[in-house]
Amino acid sequence: MDYNESLSNTDSITKKTINEFLERAKKGKEKYGCTLDRTDLIDIDYIQHLKEELMDGVLYLNKFLEMNKK
Repeated sequence: MDYNESLSNTDSITKKTINEFLERAKKGKEKYGCTLDRTDLIDIDYIQHLKEELMDGVLYLNKFLEMNKK
């Protein structure tokens, strides 16, 4: 599958989302000095990172809901 051809044949929301992923990957590499291709973590480390990210997401969701109460 040709990436450029696939990208040109998709919708604006998908393109925007892909760009957001690429920007996030760039910031992660700048902040942590590595990518997800790293090999120093084991399975449980990735699960712990996921848990922490999901917990942050719930906090942001609750903040949003609190700010938008009627």
